[in-house]
Amino acid sequence: MTKALRHILVVAHTGRADSLTAAVTVAGQLINDGAIPVLAANERLDVLAACPDLEGYLEILGDTVHPSDMELAIVLGGDGTILRAAELVRGCSVPLLGINLGHVGFLAESERDDLGSAVRRALSRDYAVEERMTLNVRVKVLDEVVYETWALNEATVEKASRERMIEVVIEVDGRPLSSFGCDGVVMSTPTGSTAYSFSAGGPVVWPTLDALLLVPLSAHALFARPLVVAPDSSLAVEVLARTGVSAVLCADGRRTFDLPPGARVIVRRSPVPVRLARLHSGVFTDRLVNKFNLPVTGWRGPVGRE
Repeated sequence: MTKALRHILVVAHTGRADSLTAAVTVAGQLINDGAIPVLAANERLDVLAACPDLEGYLEILGDTVHPSDMELAIVLGGDGTILRAAELVRGCSVPLLGINLGHVGFLAESERDDLGSAVRRALSRDYAVEERMTLNVRVKVLDEVVYETWALNEATVEKASRERMIEVVIEVDGRPLSSFGCDGVVMSTPTGSTAYSFSAGGPVVWPTLDALLLVPLSAHALFARPLVVAPDSSLAVEVLARTGVSAVLCADGRRTFDLPPGARVIVRRSPVPVRLARLHSGVFTDRLVNKFNLPVTGWRGPVGRE
């Protein structure tokens, strides 16, 4: 019986020396264990330039191998690289295993010191898969849909000019809630609650909870508090036409669209989640403590049963 081919996507920020070195290391480990490393075309060229001995062993994503043929994606970098990997395999069921080479790295599963062990466990399929909700983002001008995209962390509507605020109306479930001038509005998933939403003063929401968040940016209004609504709700931000000020939509800091005055951005839960491969079963509380170096000295823990 012919042994099934195992295609493993390797995603790395090959413009950085440490990430490029990690990509070469992972590709070699995969090859030695009989798996086939697959890379985006430009990253494949960078890896081959760094290690010509890999010539003939690396496949090209979207050319010789389709994203749906991937068993797993090993992502080498911080959360930005994981967001790019999620974009590469969008619509497929490929889990993403993040190895953190960045800083905070909430989406990554392991640190760079665990690289070899993480790859061995990936090859042994020794991981659990966790699904994270994503956003469907639609832009309408009058009754016409002019742009659609998606986001794992957040979709933001922000002013296009540094000098002028935008005026917006925010809407929940098809009903207007408030109008104010601001620098922008963040609409986020629980996964994104530790990203831009967090920086803007939004709440930290545990990723096991399904919800939508809305956080105003520097709003000039009495009622401009962060909101948490049900996952089946809809959020919308309308850029008021009367001000004549344009805005910019940005999804996950990666995909942008210029919003003319009068544009409406509608956000709903997407039916397509992002799947993260997990090697550890630690609770999110510990992840928060470790990533933000939170002070917990003196905690003695619960006594008996709570």
